[in-house]
Amino acid sequence: MKYVLLIYGKEDAVASMTPEESQAYFQGYGKFEGDVQAKGIKTGGEPLQSVSTATTVRIREGKAMVTDGPFAETKEQLAGFYVLECDNLDEAIAYAKAMPDVNYGAIEIRPVYDKGY
Repeated sequence: MKYVLLIYGKEDAVASMTPEESQAYFQGYGKFEGDVQAKGIKTGGEPLQSVSTATTVRIREGKAMVTDGPFAETKEQLAGFYVLECDNLDEAIAYAKAMPDVNYGAIEIRPVYDKGY
């Protein structure tokens, strides 16, 4: 089953890391990326640009509203995602625990609908 691991973090936390912390953070993602690539379970995923580049579209009462910024005010921002092919939720949870941002924010795991929806 495919699972999306949504990475939520605080942009300012990453920006304020010391050089040593930043190096360890990015090395952690390098290791994680290498692991999921080597196991052949990564089917997609990308880091996202800063929340300041977000645009939100809504239609209310038939009128389109386009605004700068994310959908909701939050303390943590969606920073990126991975799509992994896992045997079950327990395996997806194990991978989420291995992601560096789990120490700074949160990883939300969502199953992907099968093609028959």
